[in-house]
Amino acid sequence: MIHRYKPLEIGDKEEFNRLLRQAPPPISELTFTNLFMWRYRYRPCWRVEDDCLLVLLAPEDRHPFGLQPAGPGDGIRALHRLADDLASLEAPPVVRRVSEELANRASPGDFRVEYDRDNSDYVYLAEDLVHLAGRKYHRKKNHLNRFVKNNVFEYRPLDVELVECFLEMQESWCQIKACEESPGLLMEDYAIRQALIHFEELDFQGGAIVMDDQVEAFALGEPLDDQCAVIHIEKANPDIPGLYAAVNQMFCRQAFSGMRYINREQDMGIEGLRKAKESYYPHHLVNKYTLERAP
Repeated sequence: MIHRYKPLEIGDKEEFNRLLRQAPPPISELTFTNLFMWRYRYRPCWRVEDDCLLVLLAPEDRHPFGLQPAGPGDGIRALHRLADDLASLEAPPVVRRVSEELANRASPGDFRVEYDRDNSDYVYLAEDLVHLAGRKYHRKKNHLNRFVKNNVFEYRPLDVELVECFLEMQESWCQIKACEESPGLLMEDYAIRQALIHFEELDFQGGAIVMDDQVEAFALGEPLDDQCAVIHIEKANPDIPGLYAAVNQMFCRQAFSGMRYINREQDMGIEGLRKAKESYYPHHLVNKYTLERAP
């Protein structure tokens, strides 16, 4: 990779978090946990310049691109640094997943700006996901109540003892969904395994619904800043009615009820996923943009 950039490693966590704490970005991608668990898919590398964290992603199936710069330094200057570094790789000078605030500050003469709806994050009021109150959540509340009434289960927070059970449940989920036939699901499976294997070294929380001594649903997430948590992963046995509604509500309640907002990431333009995320009535979207430096 380009001179001065280094591949992301577990030992980089403290430096990442130092910069992210000083200027927390609103987008879901910019946490150390997220970049680390997906590193075999996106192959992130990074450097720091003028108190800005510069990250390049280099997936094998596409040109390298920059990720929104983070930290307390000058974001516009950092955008130009990323574009310069990409140009030196003979790659398009493109920075993706850029927040609306930073995109609005970029000069139209310097960057072409394109709205990226498929990667914009869904953000909900935490109290809505915890309480499911009101008519608009009537159906979700019914699914949850039906699950609670008809099943014997236990909610358990993730700890070292449960990691192996989470891994077994992920393996079962992958068998049901035929992950081996889908490159995307296979890569997600690997990302989840990386997060769980490094559970003690990373900063995320997890929760599981256990039935008959077996994990049937789990979720992983972490604080994005002091007001908003982000949920990176949510899995459930699709053959158990109401289980997705249950793990969503219970994990939010147990792990993040003290937060104001919960970010449930993007829909990636997948119609079914968009419908599912919209069915929880987001408070707002974190709009993201793609910026390409003009020639």
